[in-house]
Amino acid sequence: MSEFNTPQPDVTLLLDMDGVIREVTLAPAMSKENIDAWIGRPWSEVVGGAGDKIQRMMQDTQRTGISAFRQIIQKFPSGLELPMEFTTVLLGGRAGMLAIGKNLQAVAELQARLISAQQTIERDYWKLREIETRYRLVIEASNDAVLLVKVADLRIVEANRTAATALGGTARRKEGLVGRDFLQEIAAKDREPIELMLRRVRDQGKTPAIVVHLGAEGAPWTLRGSLMTQESTPVFLVQMTPIGKPAGATVPQQEGLEGLLDRLPDAVAIVDDSGEIKFANRAFSELVEIGSTGAVTGKNLGRWLSRPGADLAVLISNIQRHGMVRLLSTTVLGEFGTETEIEISASGYQHGGDTRIVLVMRNVARRLSPNPQSDSLRTALASMNETVGKTPLRKLVKSTVEVVEQHYVRAALQLAEGNRTTAAEILGLSRQSLYAKLDRYHLDEKPDSTG
Repeated sequence: MSEFNTPQPDVTLLLDMDGVIREVTLAPAMSKENIDAWIGRPWSEVVGGAGDKIQRMMQDTQRTGISAFRQIIQKFPSGLELPMEFTTVLLGGRAGMLAIGKNLQAVAELQARLISAQQTIERDYWKLREIETRYRLVIEASNDAVLLVKVADLRIVEANRTAATALGGTARRKEGLVGRDFLQEIAAKDREPIELMLRRVRDQGKTPAIVVHLGAEGAPWTLRGSLMTQESTPVFLVQMTPIGKPAGATVPQQEGLEGLLDRLPDAVAIVDDSGEIKFANRAFSELVEIGSTGAVTGKNLGRWLSRPGADLAVLISNIQRHGMVRLLSTTVLGEFGTETEIEISASGYQHGGDTRIVLVMRNVARRLSPNPQSDSLRTALASMNETVGKTPLRKLVKSTVEVVEQHYVRAALQLAEGNRTTAAEILGLSRQSLYAKLDRYHLDEKPDSTG
């Protein structure tokens, strides 16, 4: 007669029709748990936040006689909390219900291990992808001709572009080499030495390089090989280096104008008549705090010129009127908020029927000498800090405005060499407003140079 191992429940609860625990039976593995405190308490009070699940289980049992399996966290008096799967069965008459639970801790641990293993596999997969990508980039960027050749039959497994060019000319795609016999791609006179060299590599692991001749011109190349494994298959790593010049090398050409401009320490930009940047050197990209010169091409120069009256529109209009601008002072606002004082010299020229403007921008922040007037303004404003707390705010603000107005009115008159009309234009005031301020601050001692 056959014997069957019937799985035993880990927790069996006898409940009345209201869900109150009347009797508890534990499996031998849990016999150390003291569950006397459960007797007389509702089952929903000894589980972890699953009262609604228990309520639905009891309703289903009263309606159909048996509930579906539901997972809950069962709390024990010792503080142990176990994930368990319960079902409830209705007893005859009004005798109550039987709740039968199975410990899912082993299942939960297996699930956690499975998730951890899946995450590890995923990380390893992406690491392998990164390694493979780097490997292919290195192979493709190499000036040497690089091939992977099977040890068993000398069939080509992989080849970079340099190898494709060296073996079959530029017309042959590198994919066309895959699967072909490596020796058949070599001149007949060099096949035997290569075969002997590869045999020695297979037996000894290394061998001196040999000279072979590739291409229609029979150019000399140095060939060396090493043994490696790819996908559990032994392959030869074959590297071929041209003798005399690197593969794909071209005759050095005279450095172009853009290359020379890129070496200048001052920022240089070429824009069209709308301000769109057509060329910028490395110093310009550093000035506007952008990582590469290519990222600024196509952008408008005006986005970085921040000083009113010395912006792009003023610059272009002056170049159109006078043909050039010298030492225009303005401010560049970088992408990260850095303000830099610069001087711009610019000139326009024709480029294929279009107008182009070349600008040279020099950082003058380090060599700007302190302005005595700015120092006096700073001193006057600093002295007003001493009146804070002693003077009402409204009066303090009015006094500050007066100090600043006097400073800039004097500065405008100095720039205009005493010409009040020009000074009013600099300040954006009407002549009458300027006269009123001159009278208020007693700055009208000098006669108007306009007469």
